[in-house]
Amino acid sequence: VQLQASGGGLVQPGGSLRLSCAAASGRTFNDYTMGWFRQPPGKERESVAIIGNRGSTYYADSMKGRVTISRDNAKYTMYLQMNNLKPEDTAVYFCAAAPPGTAWAKGFWGQGTLVTVSS
Repeated sequence: VQLQASGGGLVQPGGSLRLSCAAASGRTFNDYTMGWFRQPPGKERESVAIIGNRGSTYYADSMKGRVTISRDNAKYTMYLQMNNLKPEDTAVYFCAAAPPGTAWAKGFWGQGTLVTVSS
């Protein structure tokens, strides 16, 4: 599964962005658990939000209440709506896909999209 993340950019504190993650092949997209991760400058990669193949969601505490993860299986695309962004949200955001129960390290990863929150 090839994944293409997009939608990053420069936004002011308090602003919003919507990230997209498009799968090049839809054949198995609908079966996979999908997730958004981020890597702030100088820090390790961390999870942001996960969505199961049936739509169940999980949010990490770091952005809970400010982000919404969703997926459109007909378009083989996953989204991350981010609101009330803070400077500490600055990071490269990655999308990933993995079969249910499979470790993310063994899944498929997109190339990342940079989000910069700054005035």
